[in-house]
This record gives sequence, C-alpha cells and structure tokens, in this order.
Amino acid sequence: MPPRTRGGYTSSAPRRRPTGSERRRRVQLREVEPTTDPDSVEHPQHDRDEHEEVFEGAPGGPIDRCILRSFDKHIAAKIWLGEDRAPLKLVNHGAKLQLWELDMERSRIYETVHRSGLASLTSCSHRVASRPMLSAFCERWQPETTTFHMPFGEMTITLDNVASILHIPVTGSMISFSQPLHVDDANALLVELLGTTDVEASRETEQCRSPSVRLLWLRDHFSTITDASSDDDVVFATRAFLLHLVGCTLFADKSATSVAVVYLELFRDLSMVGSYAWGAACLAYLYRQLTTATRFEVRQLGGYVTLLQAWIYEHFPEMFSSPDMSYTESRPRALRWRPHVIPDSLQSVRERLDRLQISEVCWEPYEDHRAEHPFPDIAWYSGCIKCGQVVEPYHPERVLRQFGYIQTIPPRPFTPPRPDRSILLVQYWERWTDHLLTDQSRGRRCLYSGSGESVPEYMAWYDRISHRIVQPPQLRSGSTTDARSSLPSHAASTSDTRIARALTSLRHVISGGRDQSADYFWGALNEAHGILSGSDETSASHSTPSPAPACHSTPSPATRPFFSPPTFVYPPRASVDPPPPSDDPPPLIVPPPPASVAPPAPTADPSAPAPDSTASTTVYVHSKRKKKT
Repeated sequence: MPPRTRGGYTSSAPRRRPTGSERRRRVQLREVEPTTDPDSVEHPQHDRDEHEEVFEGAPGGPIDRCILRSFDKHIAAKIWLGEDRAPLKLVNHGAKLQLWELDMERSRIYETVHRSGLASLTSCSHRVASRPMLSAFCERWQPETTTFHMPFGEMTITLDNVASILHIPVTGSMISFSQPLHVDDANALLVELLGTTDVEASRETEQCRSPSVRLLWLRDHFSTITDASSDDDVVFATRAFLLHLVGCTLFADKSATSVAVVYLELFRDLSMVGSYAWGAACLAYLYRQLTTATRFEVRQLGGYVTLLQAWIYEHFPEMFSSPDMSYTESRPRALRWRPHVIPDSLQSVRERLDRLQISEVCWEPYEDHRAEHPFPDIAWYSGCIKCGQVVEPYHPERVLRQFGYIQTIPPRPFTPPRPDRSILLVQYWERWTDHLLTDQSRGRRCLYSGSGESVPEYMAWYDRISHRIVQPPQLRSGSTTDARSSLPSHAASTSDTRIARALTSLRHVISGGRDQSADYFWGALNEAHGILSGSDETSASHSTPSPAPACHSTPSPATRPFFSPPTFVYPPRASVDPPPPSDDPPPLIVPPPPASVAPPAPTADPSAPAPDSTASTTVYVHSKRKKKT
C-alpha cells in the first residue's frame, strides 16, 4: 500500500506541502483569526455554547464560574482561604497640583488649559484618600465584568459618573497609540515639543529608567515661565503643564513620581487638545488599575483615586462621606465632599460592605446636577474604551439600576480585542451613536426613582455566578472559630447570603412604619421564610420597591451611623368592635388634680376593717421611694 502523505493522499508521488484547508481540517481547536470588519467588535458572543465548559465553584466564590473564570487568582479567594494583605498604597498627587498654580501672570497658559476641557482637574483633586475604603472596594472588582460585585448586584463607574464628577469631556477622539514609545523616541519628543536639549532629555529618561519624566523635573524647568516670556517658551510651558496635569490625575502611574512621555504627543497641537475623549481614556486606565489591584501579590493602586473615592461618596453617601455645605451644582461633583481618612480598619470596612443593603445605595445621585450638567447619551454606549495600549470593556447593561431602570440578567461579558487592532476600535468608537443600548435592552424604568429594582430571577442568577460575601464568617470580628482549622464551604456561604437577603426583606417592612397594609407585612414575612427555607430562590429579587433614599440632596454634616440597629416598631393594634349604643349618660371624666395640690383623703368605709397601725406604709416624695414605719 502506498504510504500516506502529510497532505492526506495515498500516492507514490513526491510529497508536497498541505494546503491551508487541509491543515485546518486536522486542527481540533484553532484560534479565530481577526477580521478586518470593524463591526466584528459590535456583536460579541454572549450566549453560552451548549458544549462550553462549566467551571466548578470555588470556596467563598461563585458556584458557577462561567463568568468569573479567574477567581482563583483573585484577592477575595485568598481572603476566604485565610490569607490577607494590608491596605493598598495609593498614588495620589492632590498636593502636588498646588505646587504649580496658574495665576494672573500665566493667563496665556490658563486660557489654553481652559479651552482643552481639563481646567477642572486643577481644583477637584482630593488631597486625602482613604486606604481602607478604596482597598475594600478593590476586593470587589471583577476584571471579567469590569464591575464591583456587591451583595445585591453589580455596580461600576460609568461615563456619566466621570462627566459629572470631573466635568471633563467624555466624547471625542479616542486616545490611541500605535505602539509603546522607545526611550530614544521619548528623547526626541522632549527636544521637539518641550525645547530641551538632547543631554537634558537623555539624562532625565535615564534617571527614570523608562520613557518617562519626573513631575518635579517639569515643575523645575517650566513653572517659572510667565506671560512675559517668549511665545515659544509659553507654548513649551503649556505643554509641560498639561503633561504634568494628566500625570497627576487621569494617568497617575505606580511610580508616584513620573509621567510617561507618550502623552506629550497629545499636546502637539494645542488647539486639538479639547477634541479628545479624556473621560473615556481615564475610565479605561482606572479599570486596568483596578484589575491589577485584584491580584493578591499587588500592593499598590494607580489611576485617578479621586474619581474612585468621589464615586463611592456619591453612591454611598451615608457611609464615609462628609459633605461640603458651600458646594454649588455648577462645580464638579468631586468638590461636593470633604475627603477624610476614616478610622476604621480594612476588615471593618469589608464587613460593613458585606452587610450593605440595597436600600442604603443612592442609585441616581445626580438629579439636582442635571440642570447644570445634562446626562450624556454616550453613557449608554456598549463596547470597548481605550487609552493607549489599554483596552477595557464597558458594560452599561450590567448596571441598569444606576440609570433608573430595572436590572435584568445581563448578557455574557465580551472579551476585548487586542490593542493592535486600534484602527478597528477607533472606527467603532467614532460611530458610538450606532452602538447605544436599545430601548429593548434597557427594559422598563423603576417604579420609584432610585429604588434599585431587579427582575425576580436576577438574584438567583447572581448568587450562582458571583461572590457576595468577601469576609468569611470564621474571620469576622467577634468570631471564635479558627478559619485555618475549619474552612468555609459552599453551604456556609449560601446560608450566610440567605440570612442577609432575609434581613433585607424584613428591613423594608421595619423601615416602612405602622401605616402599611397587612398584606405588605404578610408578603415580607412569606418572602423571608422562602429565602431561609430555600423553597423560593426567586423571592429575594427585591421586586417590592422601597422608597428611595434622599441621596440627591445634600445630606447634613451629622450623618447617622451607616449600620445603625433597626428600631423596633410596634405592630398595629387589633380592630375592636365598638360597644352597643346605650341610653345611659356617658361617664364623667374627672381631670387629675394639679401636682401642687394633694389629692383628698379617701372616705373611710365603716364596714372595712381598721388598718393595722404597726404595718408599714409607702409614701413618695420627689419620685423617691422611702419607707416609713
């Protein structure tokens, strides 16, 4: 029999190389080649294939890991197994911005910065950031969905949050770089756009050991230039100031002292600086920094921490926020709060987030801000956002409650394409109006504004694919169980989440007061019973709307504790039928005598036995009990 060749033929002819179709037939699993159609990013594969692998659950994590596939490497998985880490170090340059201020002598630089749309960044940065609070939220960030997984569902930082908190443009050209910048190219860019010499540029990049420059070096060389300087020097100083500004805010990296020179290319034409989507780029960069911080070995968080901290203040106003009573709605919402360092530990904040109730979230915090800053339609954009080589998915369909809509089960999150497909991503972003969520995808609006409703089957689905509790019961404050000897199981996690859901249902009744109907009380008790018994998995959907918290108004400085014990409410009195009518006159009601007049002594009954003179009597003098023998 003739030998079989590699091409699949049985022939004595000379061997030849197989064709592409023949090679593909022999490959069982092959990566799909990228297509040149820009619309390929538009329709990601959300539905699960029937032959797709279903991952088993992890301790303390999702039961079905078809969504959170990398949960084993997540910091929440390590915490559940008894390992922990200290609060993250934060990169915050709020104090450094005040070292280079634009006064009247630098009005020409300020005018250019104002036209760029980045002027608000000079004043809205927080000088203080809370490490325990931000670290606890980083533990709830999931890279696959780019959302925070809270006990009641998903939340995230949207483009609407960026526009309202920072007042920077979220529409415009995508910030994209074809490839990383080499050190030699960085030196040439410094000479061309900042007017430095080759020796100065080379010395600075060598000191940074990367294509970057120090923030201190920018201040020392360009902060002394005023309007009296030459036109070229003013242009150089303007570019240096903008590079210093974005390095301290939007693109703060973990070096904590330098900024990448590649951003200097964005300031080549100063008249085009305002045409970039700075807010989208800032959000993509922060998404990536949060993703990196979810790894157990990471000890530092980069990105614009003011944006993250202000977002927490806006949606959780009763938690750690301290409002500024002099704030006006014409200013960025980041200035609405007075940041401060909380005295709580990381474990304390983690446990408070585990007990967080859906009624304690402010879902729509910008109602009073819409008159000055309308809602941007691009916040409904569903696709990818980009910042240089960073590409991250943006999923508004996973956080519909933040837009005032009832949350439904979202489609599968899509994997972002490779950064080298920048042309396709740019084309997709430029047509963002074609990629907004449709009215059908948005669904129905909530019955009450900011109630945070969801469909009945949402919470049962969320219980399976997410981790709702970060701190294991064995390691909570006051627990005597040793977590190293008895690790929690899925049963413990399920019981804990059921208790939390049942308490949420009962809290709605307790906070509603006595003026509620009996059917409302019975429905809440029945719902709690179904949750605890496990007979009704769909009962914990929070479908019963509760009054929304007054989160859009400025709260008082003396805010109540976030997790105050519930106040006991007496049950309504039972209805009693009135007595039958009678012809007798109503009884005479004698008012009590004044406190200063002693009541008359009762008339002695002759038939009653005489009192024992030896017995002790009790008298009350000034509400104090004394005995008189």
